[in-house]
Amino acid sequence: MITVAEHRARVLAETTPTPVMPVSLADAEGRVLAADVASRWPVPLFDNSGMDGYAVRAADAVQGAVLRVVADVPAGSGLDPAIGVGETARIMTGAPVPSDADAVVPLEHTDLGTEVTADVPAAITIMREPKAGAHVRRAGEDSAAGVVAVTAGQVLGPWQLSSIASAGHTRVSVHRAPRVAVISTGSELIDPAGEPARGQIPESNSVLLAAAVRAAGADVVTVATVADDEAALRTLLADVDADAIVLSGGASVGAFDVVKAVLDGTGTVTFGPVAMQPGKPQGFGTDASGRLVFGLPGNPVGVAAGFEAFVRPALLAMAGRTDIDRPRVIRTAATGWRCPAGRAQFLPAVIDDDTVRPATSGGSGSHLVTSLALAHALAVVPAEVDHVSKGDAVEVMVLS
Repeated sequence: MITVAEHRARVLAETTPTPVMPVSLADAEGRVLAADVASRWPVPLFDNSGMDGYAVRAADAVQGAVLRVVADVPAGSGLDPAIGVGETARIMTGAPVPSDADAVVPLEHTDLGTEVTADVPAAITIMREPKAGAHVRRAGEDSAAGVVAVTAGQVLGPWQLSSIASAGHTRVSVHRAPRVAVISTGSELIDPAGEPARGQIPESNSVLLAAAVRAAGADVVTVATVADDEAALRTLLADVDADAIVLSGGASVGAFDVVKAVLDGTGTVTFGPVAMQPGKPQGFGTDASGRLVFGLPGNPVGVAAGFEAFVRPALLAMAGRTDIDRPRVIRTAATGWRCPAGRAQFLPAVIDDDTVRPATSGGSGSHLVTSLALAHALAVVPAEVDHVSKGDAVEVMVLS
């Protein structure tokens, strides 16, 4: 068997980012920025007011001073009224500060209180004097023109998109979302809504994998279930247009392991045991068309563990991300449990602020699908550990 780290290293060595394409900001959410975005101009563009109030010369705005209001400057105005000694201009938040002013007195620091009236008052009385520069947002104090606003490699969420728009751009270069085909294999699989006969089970792996692929930011282009029929699988694979194919089932050493029979030796695709539990049977490589091929085991917990250990990091790397790993924390075991000798354990687990415990009493058996619904983490126990005792420190991969 090879180790989890060795298999992961092979996966990442054959993984390359998807092509770069220009998209509008409306279509960029969730994508990974492929090139730095620099501000076209200073942010803010001009000195502007941080409050609704009055633009003043700070030297005139001593407590008790009465200032004559000579202008009204709303947000969006291009006005630059002259302000002489003993004068002021009413100003709204975001409006450009008149060149003659060096401070803004908030409404509530005048005798007018907080009410904004339609009519501009003739004069105001200063109730609290400002310091020079008070409530003035200076041009370029956030960033100067030409400064990088958002760096390449970032996942574009609402805040990043807002920064790009503020920097004066409506289109960005991003990595295309990986296109992924999900294929479950097995003659025992039936539609979940069906009535299983003896030996049949509801097909759930494609549901798990398709949802996991989407959660990783990739696009699911195909979801299919195939019986243990080599010809049928070959036909399906020939019709798939994808960057990666994730198959479940048929990756071990059984007589009807159709995935291994069809794909082993195709391109760089190979199958073999990985020292992990669940998820020991694994296949991976690049097929003749250049597509990444992942052959996961058929049992649901093994599918989940294999996806988190190998497929998800590869999909994130394909999308241009550098942060491809789930967060990991250390928690204290709330109870003891057994671990498989010589294999790293990926145990569906429940964590709180201090402790970790198995999601079910059945441990990490690959068939214990109920544990997936209860778990929000995987306890990752090294291969050299054969037993976790209550109170032991355990590394935990946080899933949600």
